[in-house]
Amino acid sequence: MFRNYFKTAYRNIFRHKGFSFINIAGLALGLTACLLIGLFVHDELQYDKFLPEGERVYRVYNDISAEEAGTILAVVPPMFGATLKESVPEVETVVRILMLPFDSNQLVEVGEKSIYEKGRFYAEPEFFEVFQLPFKYGSPEKALEDPSSIVISDAFSERVFGDVDPVGKKVAVNKEPFIVRGVFSTEERFHLPVNFVLPFAAAQIPAERMKNWGWQQFYTYVKLKEGANAAAAESKLQGIVGKQIDEARNKPFRYLPLLQPLNEVYLYSASFKFDQSIKGNITYVRALGIIAIFILLIACFNFVNLATAKSMQRAKEVGVRKAVGASRGQLMLQFMGETVLLTLISVIFAAALTSLLLPSLNEFAGKEMTFNLFKDPSLLLLLLLLTLVVGILAGLYPAMVLSGFKPVRVLKSAVVVDSKVGKIQWLRHGLIVVQFALSIFLIICAGIVYKQVAYLHNKDLGFNKEQIMFFQMRGDNMFSNYETFKSELLKGPGIQDVSIGYGFPGDATAGDGVIVPDNGEQVNHSTAMLMVDFDYIYTLDVKVVAGRPFSRDFKTDADQAFMINETAVRELGYGTPEKALGQPLLWPTWDNQDSVKEGKIIGVVKDFHFKSLYDKVDPTVLQIYPGAYVKVAVKMSSDNIAGSIDHVKEVWGEFSPDYPVEYIFMDDNFQKMYKAEDKLKSLLTIFTGIAIFVACLGLFGLAAYAAERRKKEIGIRKVLGAETSSIVTLLSKDFLKLVVIAALIAFPLAWYAMQIWLQDFAYRIDIPLWVFLVAGMVAALLAFVTISYQAIKAATNNPVLNLRMD
Repeated sequence: MFRNYFKTAYRNIFRHKGFSFINIAGLALGLTACLLIGLFVHDELQYDKFLPEGERVYRVYNDISAEEAGTILAVVPPMFGATLKESVPEVETVVRILMLPFDSNQLVEVGEKSIYEKGRFYAEPEFFEVFQLPFKYGSPEKALEDPSSIVISDAFSERVFGDVDPVGKKVAVNKEPFIVRGVFSTEERFHLPVNFVLPFAAAQIPAERMKNWGWQQFYTYVKLKEGANAAAAESKLQGIVGKQIDEARNKPFRYLPLLQPLNEVYLYSASFKFDQSIKGNITYVRALGIIAIFILLIACFNFVNLATAKSMQRAKEVGVRKAVGASRGQLMLQFMGETVLLTLISVIFAAALTSLLLPSLNEFAGKEMTFNLFKDPSLLLLLLLLTLVVGILAGLYPAMVLSGFKPVRVLKSAVVVDSKVGKIQWLRHGLIVVQFALSIFLIICAGIVYKQVAYLHNKDLGFNKEQIMFFQMRGDNMFSNYETFKSELLKGPGIQDVSIGYGFPGDATAGDGVIVPDNGEQVNHSTAMLMVDFDYIYTLDVKVVAGRPFSRDFKTDADQAFMINETAVRELGYGTPEKALGQPLLWPTWDNQDSVKEGKIIGVVKDFHFKSLYDKVDPTVLQIYPGAYVKVAVKMSSDNIAGSIDHVKEVWGEFSPDYPVEYIFMDDNFQKMYKAEDKLKSLLTIFTGIAIFVACLGLFGLAAYAAERRKKEIGIRKVLGAETSSIVTLLSKDFLKLVVIAALIAFPLAWYAMQIWLQDFAYRIDIPLWVFLVAGMVAALLAFVTISYQAIKAATNNPVLNLRMD
């Protein structure tokens, strides 16, 4: 019996090659897209899952939304960790990690080898108790207790030591010597971009500084005791912290410490500030998952549509089989078997396409995903299960329709009046509407994402980022003689300005606070702090809207002057930029929190975006503070970029010959900020294209069927003098009506979805209405072109052939 089913299915596939090809191609493309997206989503969900006892690990973060709407800090003061250790009984282990720019390069030297590496951490000895990373060499026990110790990743070890055990060997980081105590594996997905871990003691933070309740500089992780209640631990921490902050700073900072489960850190931290861990975005993961479902639905709907369309041609076969005794169950089994066979063929092609395309996706996404059916039996089992599920779901209704025909009516050629025909027509139309509604929805989303990404890259940021070389100062000589270094740089060809400071756009900035005297009281305000020199304003072309910039002509500017931005004017309560001039400000200095710098506001700058457009412009204070100078910005003329770069390298070599030259350009740095959005735009464009193609493929098949079914009508019309254009209109109008209905359904859904997505950006576009019109027109045009091919083909056939009796 099953052999007969297989032979029938095989013959039916080859008898209707065109329909079979459309079915297989559409389903294969849909499944390929689903498999690629599924692999990507699965990989995103794997971060930190490998860590033993990871379900007991939480990250401590600060929600200050009571003070500033939607502001979440990934860093907390050092006393949060101490409080958790001493006063929260649910806690088993705590580790604090000093927040440094993990992506900044550190000079690493091993013997004669000298390279720059990223991913430096200063962590407490409990680091490997909380994060139980697998060790390749050495042991995690007491690995970070000695200040001269260093623990490195296996990838880092491979680059600097080669394929040998490096434990006990020496390595210098920024000229400071350390001894390797262990090598941990980086094969699994870990949210911290760590290459080497240094002991906390090596950071040489004063003990008094570690007792601070306001210094937001530490990533803090806590491991709870087995069975402990995280909510209870969180509540106790909030109570203690709230009281201590009020007493320590005499100000209700309104910081609300919260515990974030480790398995949420990677995907649910997109809006966190001062978070330099590797971050995904659950919104994008969900969006891609929804797109995969959309594409699979479109492909399955194609199958249902084409199968029910062909049911008319198989009606006599059903009648004969029923007449000779075939039961409805046997017929359903036969037709669903054909569906499963078609699905299996599609899955085979999809698996081959996935293997072919996965390397390109890995390169694009920066991942190392694998798709090997022979090494991963679970993947093979998943594909077999997918074949059965998709085959059965896609073929169930067509099988029910085909097996339900009454043999008497069918054998009398009365199928056209069968009671199920109307239902089939409504089903077919409904599925076309859903297909094109999903396609139009994706077109609109792709268009709006494209516009927002273009806005991110092209918005006026309020300063000039073009032709600005940007690098970190290296070596004691460069730091101690930065003014001379700066003077030598300015002698180069095409170099227009040079600024040295901390807090350049696109780079790390300080979140700090200032004190505003108000009617005899001192009111604290949270601000961003930019440590600049006298040439910062000129180098970046920042606009001064009131007062004046810092000047060497005024001796007090170095120690007693501040500049603020327009947002700070409003937030600090000055009203207008002019009224802010001359107002006093106080700032607790970084070298000594008990020491306060007193000065006056000498100028107000126009708001400029020194962070990404996800974030609103913060109230910002600029001041001269040489103790924080670490970065250099060199503004060049576009006429001689190569000569300017050569001069910078030459001067670098004179001041810091022991450090290799490294630099980036500021505009490139800003481009990197929106890498995730650029990738989303590309992926959405590709998968929207696939969805539309699959939908049009199905429509092509249905148009061919409609033309075949109405060939006698078309022949008669041609004989009576009908033009080709009128026949094309006849065959197209019903389908185009369905596309219009689909557009009306897709428009509000797409608008709602994009409004939610755009809310993540502090600065965003208004959704343009023309995107909806274009999406509808594109869908209608594609549908018309697809249908017209078959309509023109039918209309230009010899009417004699169409009218010939079958």
